[in-house]
Amino acid sequence: MALSLAVSPCPNDTFVFHALVHGLVPGAPPIDLTFADVDVTNTAALDGTFDLVKVSYAALPWLLDDYELLPCGGALGRGCGPLVLTNGRTDLDGATVAVPGDRTTAYLLFRLWAADRGPAKIEVVPFHQIMPGVAEGRFDAGLVIHEARFTYQRYGLTALADLGKWWETDTGLPIPLGAILAKRDTVDPVRATEWIRESLRYGWRDPSVSQDFILANAQEMEPAVVKQHIELYVNEFTLELGKDGLAAADALLGRAAAAGLTPAVPSLL
Repeated sequence: MALSLAVSPCPNDTFVFHALVHGLVPGAPPIDLTFADVDVTNTAALDGTFDLVKVSYAALPWLLDDYELLPCGGALGRGCGPLVLTNGRTDLDGATVAVPGDRTTAYLLFRLWAADRGPAKIEVVPFHQIMPGVAEGRFDAGLVIHEARFTYQRYGLTALADLGKWWETDTGLPIPLGAILAKRDTVDPVRATEWIRESLRYGWRDPSVSQDFILANAQEMEPAVVKQHIELYVNEFTLELGKDGLAAADALLGRAAAAGLTPAVPSLL
């Protein structure tokens, strides 16, 4: 019986899950794959739509009753945080800021960082519309993630803030961005962890095998950018969250709850 899986079309996700999706992981079930932006998967997970799903760490307080956090497969690391981009503007006073989702980790980090910085309006828009929108003046600033770190200069934009650098300086911890969840009473989390880790190891053994799949789905098609993306976001935390990874997620959710931004959850440590 097939398991439903929802991830983003970003290169880190397609790299990690290529082998699993294509039946190359021994003992794993068939996979019914859906690609969707993380704002969509955050919402779909509320309804229990998928058996395995990539969501934002910021969405966990609303999901952990029905899903279990897996210790692998997600996006967490150092030097990979969201950026606040402008078209030359040097502050956010009264600004309209485009964000990729209201329960994304990027937006939660932004709210913690911007508590006293005065943006006037937030607009949730699809990720691929953010940089063009800021460049064209439809938004005063934009919150971006993933491959935008490597391409924003092409739009004539500047980075007002690197929220990952801010987070790492303030906490000493990596940035917890995207998590993989398994639906309780439907998916064995131990077996799912084994499947995902073997899929990741398969990709690391021969990265060329997944290249066509990755490029066919990437929003940024340039192989050099895709390679940078994978090297940054697919790392040791993708294989094993470990103590630092769990501490990072715990710190994010603890700070968010203390600030009244999310419900409180039990410690992940």
